[in-house]
Amino acid sequence: MRAEEIMSRDVVTVRPETPLREVAELLATRHLSGVPVVDAEGRLLGVVTESDLMRRIAAPAEAPMGFLAGLIRDAAAEAARFAKLHGRTAQDVMTPDPLCVVPEAPVAEVAKLLEEKGIRRLPVVSGGRLLGLVSRADILKAVLAAPAAAGSAAADDAAIRAALRRAMREQPWVDRHFLHAEVRDGHVHFTGFARSPSVGQGLRALAEGIPGVKGVSLDLAPPPLFMMGIP
Repeated sequence: MRAEEIMSRDVVTVRPETPLREVAELLATRHLSGVPVVDAEGRLLGVVTESDLMRRIAAPAEAPMGFLAGLIRDAAAEAARFAKLHGRTAQDVMTPDPLCVVPEAPVAEVAKLLEEKGIRRLPVVSGGRLLGLVSRADILKAVLAAPAAAGSAAADDAAIRAALRRAMREQPWVDRHFLHAEVRDGHVHFTGFARSPSVGQGLRALAEGIPGVKGVSLDLAPPPLFMMGIP
């Protein structure tokens, strides 16, 4: 699954000359944590977030710079900081060149970036133009919908059975000698012995992860005493 398949395409944006008062009202009324800044051609220029606006409110009064500090000052950095604190338009306070992804980016890669960077959403950009946004909520919806989509795939019982056998062989906690899996019309039914209730939970999760599986049922019993010592 790729970013373009789950992204939100109806994106609220502002122009660089949009007054900050309008940006703040937009974030508040639309319950947004941030808004992309685009030019007339739809090219992404930056992002204005709630944090950018709150930073202006919380900024302490600037003390005059001392002589020595003035000698080593970074004029460009100071000018950018001043604009962020005192500017009146979106382009003054936005974060330029924000982190973004291409439409073909795998959803797993997008999720990793959101987690590592501690952000809520990522712009999806192609050729510099904003196509949409992928949020944490978009990814969660895709993950929750994935089993249903997989269940609708045309996978016959033989293919499911073969995939299930391979998956069971890969798990050291599966006692394959004491478990049997029957597949009929996409439904998997486990019978046999399980050393712990958690084995049943694991089997259910394992089977539900196989494309084409429509349901899973368990008919498992604790192993008899004479089996307890069998590895």
